[in-house]
Amino acid sequence: MRRRLPSLVFLLLMVFVGYVSQTAPAVAATPSSSRAGVASGWLARQLTNRSHLVTKFQGSTFPNQGGTIDAIFAFAATGTANDYGARAINWLKRPAILSNYIGNGTKSSFAGSTAKVMLAAQVRGFNPAKFGGVNLPARLAKLLTPSGRYSDHSKFGDFSNAFSQALAIIALSRSGRPPAKAVSFLVSTECKNGGFPLNFAQQTCASDPDSTAMDVQALLAAGRPGVAHRGLRWLASVQQRNGGFVASGSKAANANTTGLAGEALAAGRWFGRAARARDFLLSLQVGCSASANRGALAFDKAGFKHSTAISATAQGILGLADVGLAKLTARGASRVAPRLRCAS
Repeated sequence: MRRRLPSLVFLLLMVFVGYVSQTAPAVAATPSSSRAGVASGWLARQLTNRSHLVTKFQGSTFPNQGGTIDAIFAFAATGTANDYGARAINWLKRPAILSNYIGNGTKSSFAGSTAKVMLAAQVRGFNPAKFGGVNLPARLAKLLTPSGRYSDHSKFGDFSNAFSQALAIIALSRSGRPPAKAVSFLVSTECKNGGFPLNFAQQTCASDPDSTAMDVQALLAAGRPGVAHRGLRWLASVQQRNGGFVASGSKAANANTTGLAGEALAAGRWFGRAARARDFLLSLQVGCSASANRGALAFDKAGFKHSTAISATAQGILGLADVGLAKLTARGASRVAPRLRCAS
């Protein structure tokens, strides 16, 4: 989801994957569910070999497992592009692709990546205990520390954070109950204002919109609505007038943060706030007056850039579709990868 890109460990940290205001009247009249569908269709057509996303970094191209999973979630959320979702999950199952992302289980294991793959397997209807020859729940269990934190095991260090913890709790909640100490640890990280930080054990607890959105979904899934609603109140307090959300350290609202926040608000049944987030996301969608990339979501209102639009579209769709990660499924999805229909 959230990207961190230190050059030495780029491939291992891609779990945190990371405008042109040209909406014609024909697009504005289209229901938001259809608008989410055409965004999903555009995203599907960005997949390399119709199966996965790649990332270019310092002149080289790498498989983008984390981004591909975001696409799987987007296809499921909109109930579209099912063939692309099927090819994507089968690509992810390949041993080399899988181990390069979650670790080999002996010298290296990455909590956030493992949890995210587990969730993707569940969304696509696979048994996570037999995914690509790996027992993902068992692998995840080995990364649970006595404190209740899910931590990485790697010579590169421990890069686990709020996303790792939230993804693990959400995935485990879908197949039973997550460990009580894992949920308690997440609750213990709450800041005084009700939000949640990205990184743990900081001297000053700084609430982060992206992390709070993920943690809220995890706490709702784990049966802790009281704490979750404090997080939702904090999210509502930082929502911009235009309905968007600003990432920590930034100045302008963006599609990624707004998509995650909007999804959390919908999961918590704050539908009015979720609708405002959705309106902001729709304002970023490339419309009929553009000759290319129709249906995509720009990262922000600064202008459409293909390099940021893929991630922005994948995560923005979550706020358009209003389906929480705990309930997301590809069951019944259509094969169609919709295109934006425009009047001639």
